[in-house]
Amino acid sequence: MARRSRGRPLNGWLVLDKPPGLTSTQALGAVKRVYRPAKAGHGGTLDPLATGVLPIAFGEATKTINFVLDGLKVYRFTVRWGVRTTTDDSEGEVADTTDARPDTASIEAALPGFVGEIEQVPPHYSAVKVEGERAYNLAREGEIFDLAPRVVQVHALSLIDQPDRDHARFEARCGKGTYMRSLARDLGARLGCFGHIVALRRLRVGRFDVSLAIPLDALTALSHTDDADTHILPVATALDDIPALALTEGEAHRLKLGQTIALISRQDLVRLDRLATEAPDSSAVVVAAYAGKPVALVRRDGAEIRPVRVLNL
Repeated sequence: MARRSRGRPLNGWLVLDKPPGLTSTQALGAVKRVYRPAKAGHGGTLDPLATGVLPIAFGEATKTINFVLDGLKVYRFTVRWGVRTTTDDSEGEVADTTDARPDTASIEAALPGFVGEIEQVPPHYSAVKVEGERAYNLAREGEIFDLAPRVVQVHALSLIDQPDRDHARFEARCGKGTYMRSLARDLGARLGCFGHIVALRRLRVGRFDVSLAIPLDALTALSHTDDADTHILPVATALDDIPALALTEGEAHRLKLGQTIALISRQDLVRLDRLATEAPDSSAVVVAAYAGKPVALVRRDGAEIRPVRVLNL
């Protein structure tokens, strides 16, 4: 029996411009058919309705996905007023309607209440788990359940324009776990007119901007060609915002073996002091690099550096 191929040993990131109508998992599957990687995953789920930045990690880059998920996200979305749906977007069934419509002044006056650390209840049709079950599965089965509010960070929320009295377009800059569908729903409730998402585009995730993204149809056209590989970014791209510790060759070798390294000389203490300034939280993960290449994700423990994830690059 022929031995099954394990796939190509790719390491790096692809920034996909996800088209509408696909789940993030389906989009990942399409990318895997182009590259045939040994290992791949995506950094940040997008609803089927949504388009835009979907970072795809190959190989060792999958070890850095959590840093992408924790990064700043930028969305542009359109809200339809006067209609509440079961999914808080246009893919759900109409649950209620009203003739009320907000004016520009009312919308702009309401926006500051949704900026900063806010409590937000996720949509019932979301991947949040309820006693081990995904909320969207329970919702599809007609189960009655409540989701607890979560504290999320919205850095900025602005009104872009109003194409007509039924619609308004917004841009949001936010942190991990913020749902634009919940923002639309809650903003509509605050304005007394209901609201749901009819268009959603993600412009940025961490270091990955839409300017770096390639549409899926363009990528598919490059299938099985060397040109497809030119769109793969280095693993370190996702780590550009994380403080770095420069290693000696010997230290890099020990970290690759999963060993702790001690920084005790006077020169070492200078490095520790600089690192403490850049990453004052001693539990924070930093990048340990040798010759400009990341070797491991590490944590400081006093004068010791302990590996969290070793990167085999």
